[in-house]
Amino acid sequence: MGKYKNTLLYVTLIGSCSALMYWVVKQGALLEHNVVKVVSDKSVFENFYETLQHNLQNPLALLLAQIVTIVIVARAFGWFCKKIGQPSVIGEIIAGIALGPSFLGMHFPEFSHMLFPKESLGNLSFLSQIGLILFMFVIGMELDLKVLKNKAHDAVLISHSSIIIPFALGMTLAYFIFTSFAPDGVEFLSFGLFLGISMSITAFPVLARIVQERGLHKSRIGTIVITCAAADDITAWCLLAAVIAIVQAGSFTSSLYIMALAVIYVIVMMKMVRPFLARVGRGQTDSKGMSKSFVAIFLLTLIVSSYCTEVIGIHALFGAFMTGAIMPDNVKFREVFVEKVEDIAVVLFLPLFFVFTGLRTEIGLLNEPYLWKVTGMIILVATVGKFIGSALTAKYVGISWKDSLTIGALMNTRGLMELIVLNIGFDLGVLTGEIFAMMVIMALATTFMTGPLLDLINFIFGKDKGEEIETPVISKASYQIYMFFDAFSKPKDLLKLAHSFVGQNKLNTNITAMHLMDSTEVSAYGAELYEEQMFEPIIQEAQELNQEVHTLYKVSTDVETDIVDIINDETCDLFLTEMGYSIYRGTVLGNILGFTTRIINPNVLLNKVTGKEKLFEQSLFDVRTEQILNRSKVPVGIFINKDFEKIGHVILPIFSKADLNLMKFAQKWITNADAQVTILDAMGEIEQNIDFKEQLRMIEQFKPNHIRVIKNRTIRKEFIEEYDVMLIGLESWKKLVESRSRWLNFAPSMLIVKN
Repeated sequence: MGKYKNTLLYVTLIGSCSALMYWVVKQGALLEHNVVKVVSDKSVFENFYETLQHNLQNPLALLLAQIVTIVIVARAFGWFCKKIGQPSVIGEIIAGIALGPSFLGMHFPEFSHMLFPKESLGNLSFLSQIGLILFMFVIGMELDLKVLKNKAHDAVLISHSSIIIPFALGMTLAYFIFTSFAPDGVEFLSFGLFLGISMSITAFPVLARIVQERGLHKSRIGTIVITCAAADDITAWCLLAAVIAIVQAGSFTSSLYIMALAVIYVIVMMKMVRPFLARVGRGQTDSKGMSKSFVAIFLLTLIVSSYCTEVIGIHALFGAFMTGAIMPDNVKFREVFVEKVEDIAVVLFLPLFFVFTGLRTEIGLLNEPYLWKVTGMIILVATVGKFIGSALTAKYVGISWKDSLTIGALMNTRGLMELIVLNIGFDLGVLTGEIFAMMVIMALATTFMTGPLLDLINFIFGKDKGEEIETPVISKASYQIYMFFDAFSKPKDLLKLAHSFVGQNKLNTNITAMHLMDSTEVSAYGAELYEEQMFEPIIQEAQELNQEVHTLYKVSTDVETDIVDIINDETCDLFLTEMGYSIYRGTVLGNILGFTTRIINPNVLLNKVTGKEKLFEQSLFDVRTEQILNRSKVPVGIFINKDFEKIGHVILPIFSKADLNLMKFAQKWITNADAQVTILDAMGEIEQNIDFKEQLRMIEQFKPNHIRVIKNRTIRKEFIEEYDVMLIGLESWKKLVESRSRWLNFAPSMLIVKN
């Protein structure tokens, strides 16, 4: 009765209020006096079309369309570069150039003008500058000043030689090209200093990710090169501030006033602001404890600092970098703050900067062989200065030839940091369009060559063990389980499940816990602490279970491919992972575009286009799990965790002949976990299989009263809730989902196995 009462009230309210509004409109029309109504000759559709056209040209609508286009194109190019072993930032830079006049403007001028009209570039510029401020704030936080202080004596010579040598060569090159390429009215000092600083910059973020991806971050050479890059970054940004001061002031003497203000600014930040932030940030080690007011203090400090350096005349980006560098030393605090800021800066804002740079980069200006020769000369000078200069200095201080050349190749990486310097130079009017395009090509070339150079060095000198995936050496007779967990998994429960298959049988069994992290989601700061935190619950649970566990951590450019490569090894007998969900699971949009919880997944999109996956097929798993299931050659167990505690009572439903193969897993539970297994022969498959009946008889002899067979086809809620775990085949589980079986509503934790 209450339900009808509410419905009646709802209908009455809506109806009466609608009638009242209709009456008010009618009466209001009678109040109109001297209102001239313009009657349009256009049809309703024509009016609608004109309104739509007007809305599309609205500045906000245009900006949103630009952002959507930029993010999608940048992610696609970045994904492709990762697939060919290059840093994703190269793809994002190329995407920016492709969306500019060098490609889109040249081949599709009308579309380019519609998407990026000249009057809209101001909005893109401001948004990209905000993104850069946030990004430089993150870069400053990722620099561990304590580590730099403790290890500087090992790396300062290499770092500073990697700056001064290319700086000197850059200024020398400026001497030869000044008359041909310097803008009118620009002094040689300004032009030479900017070419010098452009040659001497190193991209710390890209370098750190390459070091992690190649497994060098725990090695001596990895520590040295990270320290070198950190020292290089700090020195280069201080030099850049001085160069900007000189250019802004017009002469070195006039710039001394700006430099004096800059020194005062640095002293205030180090002696006053840093202790204040340390007190505010004391005890803050997780995001839950951070109030909005707390976050606002740090972001306000960032904005004020950037404002001060912009007003002083050494650019807002230096203020952002400085603020990040003086953040509290607490590693967990910095990690949490980086996580808060980095995603929005890297995923959303930085692609805007790449495209804004691309819109300024006109490769078509280099339309003569002479200009390409000069471009080649710039690349050569940049490479010799950084690569050769760093390598020879490293060799001089006693490092082996291989490690010296590795340091040189890594320090030659420029990437995004180079583009930041170039854009500052372009904004200050120090660089022309031609030299800007040449330097952008140099940034791409020197970053692109890093990977091939490292591969060539490894080929000549041999590959270090630290650069390979370290997998346990296991005998052919052993039973090897690999389990993969991510930041959202419950690794303790997954380890308990893996342990139930081997029990106390340690002679010929092994468990390997894997945590692979996408390189774009790893911060260079606190990487070792992150690894330690991720494996801490695994190690604790292993000690409680008295179970030896091998750990495998890797920063990967393609997590799914690396997982599949590992588990397809002949030593892997079972791969376990927890079930993950996509926010667009099962939707038409999700299936076509391959959405995950983060952003469009190009792997899935490519599979849809090439026909490897059905276009409208319902996806019951997240993208990663689907990829592993499609490509694995070993049994895969997908664990649905419903407050899992133990392997006590297990139910194994048999719906097809293929499900009989699951008995080998149930048998291991009986042997190693003393489990009680109930086989539900729903379709009468056991009666038709003599071999399976013989297997049941042998189990009964070995472990009496541990296995039974029932034939009920109708399962009651009370019956199935008695069990701790359901072991079920993948295809049978899919059929239950498709038929919306009531089993799934009250089923216990499930292990879905694909044989």
